[in-house]
Amino acid sequence: METAPHTAWPSTVWYVELRGKEAEATLRQWLEQLPGQAGFAGAELLDSPAQPGLALVASHWSGPLPELTPPAGAKHWTFRVLAQR
Repeated sequence: METAPHTAWPSTVWYVELRGKEAEATLRQWLEQLPGQAGFAGAELLDSPAQPGLALVASHWSGPLPELTPPAGAKHWTFRVLAQR
């Protein structure tokens, strides 16, 4: 029996990084805008104990990215998902 490919997996990951005392709070608030966007498949707010003051949102998308502007001062990158397990 052949299994169909899993089509619900996201095709794009968007990382938004911010540094500073308010980085976590700012990204936490920005994260609240994502679930209502078309193609949104989930997101995580991350920090690193090894890098105090650094916060990151990793969001997953099944379609094109929304026309959202990251918070002021944030760096951001998009990646196409090439393989998943």
